[in-house]
Amino acid sequence: MEIILVPGFWLDASSWDAVTPPLVAAGHRVVPVTPAGAETDHPRRADVTLRDQVDAVVALIDDTDDRVVLVGHSGGAAVIHAAVDARPDRVARAIYVDAAPLGAGGVINDELPAVDGLVALPDWDVFDDADLVGLTPELRDHFRSIAVPVPAAVASGVQELSDERRYDVPATVIACEFSARALSEMFVAEHPWHSYVHELSLLTDLRWIDLPTGHWPQLTRPADLGAAILEAVGGGGVRDPEDVAGVDESAGVGSAGFESGSEKDG
Repeated sequence: MEIILVPGFWLDASSWDAVTPPLVAAGHRVVPVTPAGAETDHPRRADVTLRDQVDAVVALIDDTDDRVVLVGHSGGAAVIHAAVDARPDRVARAIYVDAAPLGAGGVINDELPAVDGLVALPDWDVFDDADLVGLTPELRDHFRSIAVPVPAAVASGVQELSDERRYDVPATVIACEFSARALSEMFVAEHPWHSYVHELSLLTDLRWIDLPTGHWPQLTRPADLGAAILEAVGGGGVRDPEDVAGVDESAGVGSAGFESGSEKDG
């Protein structure tokens, strides 16, 4: 199976390096993506849009004859969901890592400050403690050393979707900051954060895997994230969040994942 991995904001393909070994060992072909505009030599990075990033992933799908698995972390979840919408018959499963699919008309995060059309990785005090769980000083230094500014047009770009067959593509949420149980409780229309999970609540074949940590599990728990993705690719996980064993509710809620009406972070 070809597995296409799309990172969130400020990260490129190398952010998956410690995640992919179990996937490769299991015989899968992994394709870590550097999102359009995250290339260090991109001549017009500030001009890149959300649709440009989506189109690049769709092109990867079209380049293979087989069905693919799409993995999207944080803001990358918006990208893969739009790719699912564009090619619903070509995606075997969509896996959302500490994220939910972004519905039509939503934006990833239009509140991030931009300079010259680019959004740099903010200071750590912008994030809540829950976002930074497991992100040691060494990992923070590493993250900042590899961080790539994000085109503001990606952060504020409006999600465009048109094919309701996207709802029937099998999906898995790997829940980090929020547990699967906490996320599923947001499905109730009266919940204050229901808009964040509304699109997720419409999926007809949804499974859950809990991986308690902060917002960047590819940095804080890479081997465990690789194992969780492998489990998801095989159709693992639970359908009822109440069945998730060993749920750790202490991971809490942070600013980097969940804001009513948007993806909040990248």
